[in-house]
Amino acid sequence: MQHVLAANENLAEENDALFKDKNVTVINLMASPGAGKTSFILRTIAALRDSYGIAVIEGDLASKVDAEKIKEQGIPSIQINTGGGCHLEASMIRQAVEHLDLDAIDLLIIENVGNLVCPADFTLGESARAVILSVPEGDDKPLKYPFIFKSSDVLIVNKVDMLELTDFNMERLREVVHGLKPDMRIVPLSCRTGDGFAEWLAWIQERLTDNHSQK
Repeated sequence: MQHVLAANENLAEENDALFKDKNVTVINLMASPGAGKTSFILRTIAALRDSYGIAVIEGDLASKVDAEKIKEQGIPSIQINTGGGCHLEASMIRQAVEHLDLDAIDLLIIENVGNLVCPADFTLGESARAVILSVPEGDDKPLKYPFIFKSSDVLIVNKVDMLELTDFNMERLREVVHGLKPDMRIVPLSCRTGDGFAEWLAWIQERLTDNHSQK
């Protein structure tokens, strides 16, 4: 396993160098199945597409359903089917970006395979990591899967429009997450209603501004 991770890390560093050379901001988006990754990406695209060049890499066990949803919006999208693998790897990303015009892209969103365990171990060459936790999943997930939260830069708490229907405790979540990573940015929002989305857009635009100006 150490050899596999070391080989992946070497390729991830090469990807990182490529993305920096092309001034592309890369977000590795991780979450459980059903947390709302694709809906989150679609709303992000709708908000930013007029100002930035965007592309998406979709990772899944099988099918190309999510990639087709992205392509319907006129956004370049590459599907990676892992054939049972529970995560994306740096080598897969390198092969995928060969089919993208990085000179025309400011933001590349990588939707990782739905899983809160395996994706955390494999860096891809990303600029930042975002993890989505949906309210119906419960506020105890950081206790059960701490590493993915410790290794992420921002936590998106999705489906806050359902808070009143659950016993999800936002303050308890903040306490646990900041115990794991004190500087973690936590952004509660709803992809369905749009509530809270402005905070996420401000966060990502901070990272896009410098790179975009150098294109």
